[in-house]
Amino acid sequence: MQQKIWLSLAHMGGQEQQFIQEAFDTNWVVPLGPNVDGFEKDLEGYLGGEKHIIALSSGTAAIHLGLIQLGVQPGDDVICQSLTFSASANPIKYLGANPVFIDSEPDTWNMDPCMLEKAINERIQVTGKKPKAIIPVHLYGMPAKMDEIMEVANRYEIPVLEDAAEALGSKYKGQFCGTFGEFACLSFNGNKIITTSGGGALVCSTQDEADKTKFLATQARDKAPHYQHSEIGYNYRLSNICAGIGRGQMLVLNDHIATRREVNTKYRKFLEKVPGISFQSNPNADFESNMWLTSIIIDPKVAGFNREELRLAMEAQNIETRPLWKPMHLQPIFEKYPFYGNGTSEKLFENGLCLPSHPTLSDDDIKRVVGVIIELSSKN
Repeated sequence: MQQKIWLSLAHMGGQEQQFIQEAFDTNWVVPLGPNVDGFEKDLEGYLGGEKHIIALSSGTAAIHLGLIQLGVQPGDDVICQSLTFSASANPIKYLGANPVFIDSEPDTWNMDPCMLEKAINERIQVTGKKPKAIIPVHLYGMPAKMDEIMEVANRYEIPVLEDAAEALGSKYKGQFCGTFGEFACLSFNGNKIITTSGGGALVCSTQDEADKTKFLATQARDKAPHYQHSEIGYNYRLSNICAGIGRGQMLVLNDHIATRREVNTKYRKFLEKVPGISFQSNPNADFESNMWLTSIIIDPKVAGFNREELRLAMEAQNIETRPLWKPMHLQPIFEKYPFYGNGTSEKLFENGLCLPSHPTLSDDDIKRVVGVIIELSSKN
């Protein structure tokens, strides 16, 4: 059996251990500390310096705390992109609210602005009130159509919480993903552009929001000499050790993005003559994906094989791939909730596959992946 080719591995830059050692040397091994503060400042600077960032234990925690601050209550509607990981939607249910799922548009695979407006109008008619928040997702690093989404959101005065978990470093019209909405979440899970082993962050628009996030994330302890609590809090802060990893990763973030884009370019070159294969692509110069995962669509009628046949062929060669996210409105836990769409996300899920995309892929690894596709194509 050949060596395993993984979908998306973490890659250390070399200075992570220095920051971790400092945490041990100074005995800052608890949540909070100099690395946490430094990591937050590094992220704020990277995103342009106008936002306030609080490092947390996960991107899911970030969405949860963002929704709390947007006033989401039991029974409220929260609009969410359907083609995404379940962590985008789960925090809606943490708060007893109702997810309303929106289909994708075919250009970016992200939230369809037309379906978004349709959903808002119909939910107002059904419930008598506006949805409390909108959660678009920048899928696999591809920016959503934020001008159109924000125009609808602003017209109806509904706040936006961007799920930029996969999109650190991606830009739309020169503006970083994660800086458009009132809030945004980032993720530093082990397979993301950069990692803190596990972790995330909430991007806030004001210092007050950041202070509130920090308060809620540290068990909502009131200012008192004893432990006093007037609100429900959460144990959501990032550890100083994990933040040290993040500080080291920030030093190589742009290199990681450049490498993932280079991997994507190589796949396109090697597969350009294979029939029935298309890629998730920047629609035009306004979109600058970090290409976190190179994702393809297989047209079975043209290619002669389907997504599952290709996935199994990859698995037989010890290559990890992954189908696109199964839309939330098709998930058993969410199937009873409203969905507004035309089948775009279902087709993407049925025919889409994510290819190995991490920075340590060698040219030989990429050729091995491509070879499986070409061999399957030649048989049909």
